[in-house]
Amino acid sequence: MRRIWLRAAVLAALLPGGSAAAQDGAPVAVDLALVLAVDVSSSVDEREFRLQMRGYADAFRNPRVIQAATTGLQKRIAVTLVQWSNLHDQRQVVPWTVLGNAAEADTLADAIERAPRAVPPGSTSISGAIDYSARLLADSGYRAARRVIDVSGDGLNNQGRPPAAARDAATAAGITVNGLAITSEVLALDIYFEDNVIGGPGAFSVATDSFDRFPEAILKKLLREIVEAAPGPQLAEAGAE
Repeated sequence: MRRIWLRAAVLAALLPGGSAAAQDGAPVAVDLALVLAVDVSSSVDEREFRLQMRGYADAFRNPRVIQAATTGLQKRIAVTLVQWSNLHDQRQVVPWTVLGNAAEADTLADAIERAPRAVPPGSTSISGAIDYSARLLADSGYRAARRVIDVSGDGLNNQGRPPAAARDAATAAGITVNGLAITSEVLALDIYFEDNVIGGPGAFSVATDSFDRFPEAILKKLLREIVEAAPGPQLAEAGAE
């Protein structure tokens, strides 16, 4: 496990975009600072883990996502990816990365696709994931018009404080929490996410009934999240079917 964590640390050090300071020392302004919080608890096997990571990677290679990310006032967003399971088991496996063009989107997608499973399987602490993600946003250094935590998972919170308490703390800090419920294990998980996980301005939840359909769901979700971050009708085409 220490070897896996070391690989993740080396990957983070090699990636661009980890620093949020411009050359003059001022924070980098972005339209959206987005934390992707990915469930790697015991209910997620290796195949399901890879489907999630590949789904995110493919989404960031999609021209519609790139267009949406580069149409806002600042013409760029900042993204990081977190894996989570137990209350104290979260890891930032892809550092903050600015997406402002197709090349940067490819860099981000490659990093996500190569990222190892860096968190040991364990319980499902959605609240721990939200709290950790909120701290990353607070410490990112980016000056973001919107700050969003994107939580995906396939189970109920079973460790740590109630997820609604973590959500309320995040929304009180001006953060929006969105959800992607994978209902293959818990059929009513989408309702649970709506009642206990999502919150803040423009918050929404998307549901999918299997990990096989995760890539389709996350593309739809990312387009909506990014479009919400950018003003004007010009984004209608980016989000159109």
